[in-house]
Amino acid sequence: MLVDAHLDLAFNAVAMGGDLRLPLDQLRASAYGQAGTSINETPTVSLPTLREANIRLVFGTIFVQAPRTTFKLPGPVYNTPEEANQQGWAQLHYYHQLAGNQEIKLIGGLGDLETVIQGQTPLPGLLPLMEGADPIRDLAELEAWHTAGVQIVGPAWGATRYSGGTGAPGPLTPAGRELMRGLREHGMALDTSHLSEESFWEALQLFDGPTIASHANCRAFVPTDRHLSDDMIRAIVERDGVIGIVPTSAFLVAGWRLLDGKTVGLDAAVRHIEHICTIAGDTRHVGIGSDFDGGFGVEWLPAGMESIADLPQIGTALLAAGWSQDDVDGVLSGNWLRWLRGVLK
Repeated sequence: MLVDAHLDLAFNAVAMGGDLRLPLDQLRASAYGQAGTSINETPTVSLPTLREANIRLVFGTIFVQAPRTTFKLPGPVYNTPEEANQQGWAQLHYYHQLAGNQEIKLIGGLGDLETVIQGQTPLPGLLPLMEGADPIRDLAELEAWHTAGVQIVGPAWGATRYSGGTGAPGPLTPAGRELMRGLREHGMALDTSHLSEESFWEALQLFDGPTIASHANCRAFVPTDRHLSDDMIRAIVERDGVIGIVPTSAFLVAGWRLLDGKTVGLDAAVRHIEHICTIAGDTRHVGIGSDFDGGFGVEWLPAGMESIADLPQIGTALLAAGWSQDDVDGVLSGNWLRWLRGVLK
């Protein structure tokens, strides 16, 4: 059983037109798949593939894209808070639609979580996570988003109206500081992924609730502001949070480029995982947040990985590195489940 703490399913379906209900080979043959392949982003994720890999739970993002000159993904952008809001709600409605068609089960509480874990057949549970808070036009709307299922909010991707982010240094804005208060009042969790250094530390000063990094690696090995410094890792561990490792070549090995091909092995993922464990002093604070198809297709994956169905290979690599089966199970699912059982009502 696996838990994947970061997948941009709704963006790929609603904004990019992918029919994620298709088997992966048919998805790749579709117009959506062919468009991705043409820019070296051959799709790796479909709902049947999640079931094939026994991925029982995903954090499904609500992600809308600001116009910017760096880190631009294919697909639409928003130009106003109203457009960000509309695009965000369309993605959340997509998740509700999938749940209504029994393609997934939305996770609203502990009972839902246990249902998908204990189920005889792998019906993926989905916990909505907002990546970049711009769909929230003002704090008064936070309650509506929470009521509709959003459990976790990450203020940043790049810079947003709430914070500095990847490639865009800066502090929380006044709205971002208010957002920290709102998350606490509504019992929501904070995703620190993509927060700039200054915003990260300010957020942790203002917010004392459940804190994670759904998809982030170690700056010690890939020294950019996209990843976590040792002090940032330590701060998340001190909150009893979990960090989702991204098994993508460019995030595992500094300087890797697409033209290098599949030259990165899963030993590189093991190195990031073990670095977090060394800082934490145990194996309880690291999991997987693949971000597959979040701008990264087959071409970006480590050697031997062709789709999200290959995520269990991370467990195999950990066993080969001398890990116990119990500790491996923690990385693949148990650590995220422990955290969620402490957070969900």
